[in-house]
Amino acid sequence: MHTSRRARLGAGLLATALALGLAACGDDNDDSTTAAPAETTMPSDVSATTMASDMSATTMASGESATGSAMTAPFGPGCAAVPTSGEGSVTGMADDRVATAASNNPVLSTLVGAVTEANLADTLNSAEDITVFAPSDDAFAAVDPETLNAAMADPTGLLTTVLTYHVVPGRLTPEELPGEHVTLQGSTLSVEGSMENFTVNGGPEVVCGNVQTANATVYILDGVLMPPT
Repeated sequence: MHTSRRARLGAGLLATALALGLAACGDDNDDSTTAAPAETTMPSDVSATTMASDMSATTMASGESATGSAMTAPFGPGCAAVPTSGEGSVTGMADDRVATAASNNPVLSTLVGAVTEANLADTLNSAEDITVFAPSDDAFAAVDPETLNAAMADPTGLLTTVLTYHVVPGRLTPEELPGEHVTLQGSTLSVEGSMENFTVNGGPEVVCGNVQTANATVYILDGVLMPPT
């Protein structure tokens, strides 16, 4: 009886110890399971917030840059006469140097003929960053025939003088147009107006402006400019 009671007491103590040991192991596992998500979640949340903030800042900077660099589209009622497709269109002209681009535009055929007669095509095509005030065919048609014939009969003299008076060094944006500008001919021309309404030397109007070519910005006029005599 004494031995049996001691055996039972020992077995009870062993069972109790095992139970306490298992409970302690269970508590450690629970603490580990609970702590792990907390440690993993916090850095993940912070990282996601940081990434979202960085992406937002990048997008904003990109938007500001795109807005800052955007170019004004061609403007003016005369643009309706420019082809809407092909090499003579506004988009097509942007691919070529200015004399070549103009030769593809039917609105500028008389000007191109005059440039060819004066042997200025290569000069204009090889120039870098110029502004061309380009009289339309209607503009040339309004010139006194005697004056036009006299210019065409003197290609290296009067005709060259008139044509180079229509060219200004540098690519002028619409915002830069108002004011006086020295031409390749050497004389000064004056532009007045703002937004999409401009006149040159108080007469010819810009009917289709800000047309881009590979090396020039073109402003099509409804009149021919005459240099000071």
